[in-house]
Amino acid sequence: MSGDNNPGTVYLRDYRAPDFFIDKTELNFQLGELTTLVNSVLTIRRNPDAPGDSPLVLDGVELSLRSVMLNGKNLSADQYAVDDRSLTIANVPDTFELQCVTLIKPQSNTSLEGLYKSKTMFCTQCEAEGFRKITYYLDRPDVMSRFTTTILADKNLYPVLLSNGNEEDRGELGNGMHWVRWKDPFKKPCYLFALVAGNLKCREDIFITKSGRKVKIQVYVEARDLNKVDHAITSLKNAMRWDEKVYGREYDLDTFMIVAVDDFNMGAMENKGLNIFNTSCVLAKSDSTTDNGFKRVEAVVAHEYFHNWSGNRVTCRDWFQLSLKEGFTVFRDAQFSADMGSPVVKRIEDATLLRTAQFAEDASPMAHPVQPDAYMEISNFYTLTVYEKGAEVVRMIHTLLGEDVFRQGSDLYFDTYDGQAVTIEEFVSSMEAASGKDLTQFRRWYTQAGTPTLTVTGDYNKEAATYTLKVAQSCPPTAECAEKQPFHIPFAIGLLGEGGALPLKLAGSELDTETADNTSRVLEVTQTEQEFVFENIGEKPVPSLLRNFSAPVKLDFNYSFDDLVFLMSRDHDGFNRWEASQQLSLRVIKSLIEDYRQQKELQVDPRLIDAFKMVLEDSSLDKAMQALMLELPSEAYIGECSDTIDVEAIHHVRLFVRKALAVALKEIFHHLYQANMETGIYMPTAEAMAQRSLKNTALSYLMLLNEKPVAELCLEQFNKALNMTDSVAALMALINCDADFIVNARDKALRLFYRRWQNESLVVNQWFMMQALSRLPGTLQKVKELMQHEAYDPKNPNKIRSLIGAFCSQNAIHFHAADGEGYRFLSDQVISLNRQNPQIASRLLAPLTKWKRYDQGRQQQMKAALQHIKDSGSLS
Repeated sequence: MSGDNNPGTVYLRDYRAPDFFIDKTELNFQLGELTTLVNSVLTIRRNPDAPGDSPLVLDGVELSLRSVMLNGKNLSADQYAVDDRSLTIANVPDTFELQCVTLIKPQSNTSLEGLYKSKTMFCTQCEAEGFRKITYYLDRPDVMSRFTTTILADKNLYPVLLSNGNEEDRGELGNGMHWVRWKDPFKKPCYLFALVAGNLKCREDIFITKSGRKVKIQVYVEARDLNKVDHAITSLKNAMRWDEKVYGREYDLDTFMIVAVDDFNMGAMENKGLNIFNTSCVLAKSDSTTDNGFKRVEAVVAHEYFHNWSGNRVTCRDWFQLSLKEGFTVFRDAQFSADMGSPVVKRIEDATLLRTAQFAEDASPMAHPVQPDAYMEISNFYTLTVYEKGAEVVRMIHTLLGEDVFRQGSDLYFDTYDGQAVTIEEFVSSMEAASGKDLTQFRRWYTQAGTPTLTVTGDYNKEAATYTLKVAQSCPPTAECAEKQPFHIPFAIGLLGEGGALPLKLAGSELDTETADNTSRVLEVTQTEQEFVFENIGEKPVPSLLRNFSAPVKLDFNYSFDDLVFLMSRDHDGFNRWEASQQLSLRVIKSLIEDYRQQKELQVDPRLIDAFKMVLEDSSLDKAMQALMLELPSEAYIGECSDTIDVEAIHHVRLFVRKALAVALKEIFHHLYQANMETGIYMPTAEAMAQRSLKNTALSYLMLLNEKPVAELCLEQFNKALNMTDSVAALMALINCDADFIVNARDKALRLFYRRWQNESLVVNQWFMMQALSRLPGTLQKVKELMQHEAYDPKNPNKIRSLIGAFCSQNAIHFHAADGEGYRFLSDQVISLNRQNPQIASRLLAPLTKWKRYDQGRQQQMKAALQHIKDSGSLS
């Protein structure tokens, strides 16, 4: 893919409906080992609103056109024009049939877009603009067509031939070839087209819908992976059942198929009826998959299934509406995961990702609204802002309307726009129609970039028994808008006294009856400055603010140290208990960072140690919550909370605090470790995962002591582990241990791990990642060495992400080394990958886009690395 093909900037304001529609699409593929022949027959009609003389312009990239027929007649070369991006036919009737025969080379398609080869398997990835690499077409989401697909291939090499919809017919040819025809009864845009051909094995199951229909579930994998799909099938059935119960949505085809592919740019793709998954998001087995791996499979399987309605049955009018399907579906899969496990833990995980990665995106030169008004390259549009912040925007609507009314709004949306390509506006309007609530101001969440800050002060009037919250909102300027208009922010709060949560009566209103105990309320912040006065408050309270992270904002409230300790132990809102522990740790760390810069002796505030001890000894806490509260804020989050990211200070101070806690609470950590040892078989349940999480958190602290008995304990866990979670936790602790006596044991453990799992690609990816994340000196050199390892495949996105991506995006102390070597390394990799797989190259580049947050020296080196990429020649 060459850079001169860039068509320039696309603007939302320039949207206009297509001049033509494609009512029917018939595709015939002849799959070959060198080339593939694609015969497309399109039934086309002119848009009645389009000019009568408008030419037909079809998208096409990297295609070799063999013939064109209009209504059964071959067109001569002077009747059409072809360039490297399109096929244009100047004179066409209002309705006609167009047949194109094109030649493509999937085997040499390293971009992994369109039709390509993954090892011995043919597969597709068409979102966002991959279909134009298959045949000439109106490759835009608002052109919806009914597809019939016939696939011809060598039966010995490709016994399984799959596409969207229901299988209609099949047969064999005399020369060892066979064919299968698939018909999709539902209209869809071409980005949802899918084709798979390979020597695959299938695991089948049945799901009975609420109306009594039998749906066949089929998961296709390579033979060696057939024993790793049970969890995916269970997750899928749980998701189908959940979507029927929570959203009233039933699956609509006879078969739901999933295919696992090792070479895949994304996590998974929701193609209608035929979901194609990255192997990392569908394969899971207790001995080779961590707890996080099991949770990821469950979440991604659910996410892609939920797209069947929020994305497929109702799809996007254009790519500016991407969050219409992605934000809504991320919200839906988060609801599902919360219901399957711990809602509080899930909320903490989502908020952590948002506050570290997405807030950083909002503060970078790459900041953009959830619905941007322009883009140059659609593949770069798949961002944390569109997905995760988009999900938070939907969550805020859910919070403002309440569960029942939100369900009415979603029903209205699905029922009204079924089979259509629509906009974010139509989604929000459905919510307004169902609720009667005016969301005009709320829409600014879609059109304004940046992370708002809520600055809050509290004032208690003992004589009047009132407590006043003053709330001011602000948002820094971003490229699309210097002066931000006030957002509509749902601000969930509670007030806590010595005796517990206090009833909330807002001045001028009745006692809140929305919650069973009247102690929590969602305030609607809509002005630049607002006051909320609560009456009948008999004691000075500690406010619990932004409960359950009710909006994607930063909160500025002057809590005292004692206030935070109080919230850690007394708040009924689980998220805010955790948040208090994070803010307490952050306060200590930021103070020590100043001491570190001034070369003062570092000492941890003993009150932090007491607070952690309280968490460790609190048997009422869920073990998953205990583990989360024991984790200090990440280096990324500390950086996000700093004016300038001081890489060395953040890393060394955070490590110092962890070691101080390990020393002070050594005996309790030992007790927790022993008390949470497992004796039975591995279970991927929320309770068992929580137990392992707490145990391995304790081990990670103990290993900071650099004591031989603890190291022996860690080695014993590694050698005897019956599950991948415990094995990886022990190995990570060894990899990050800087004691001299552990060097040989660490190297031996790494060799043993690889020898045992060398035939399991996903486990080898973990092996690469663990070494890329090491905090020990020499990690970048180790990464370079591993790039020459026999197991490293420089064309496989999972391998690239596991090694290069992990090092550059998650290993701050080494990637941001003062000599700039990490930046030069990344720029070289991006230049190389740009020629091979532009999507992966683009996504790897993200750490360099945050250059403004660092000191002058690093800024200059990061900009130099970006300039090096820019000067390298033809960029995608």
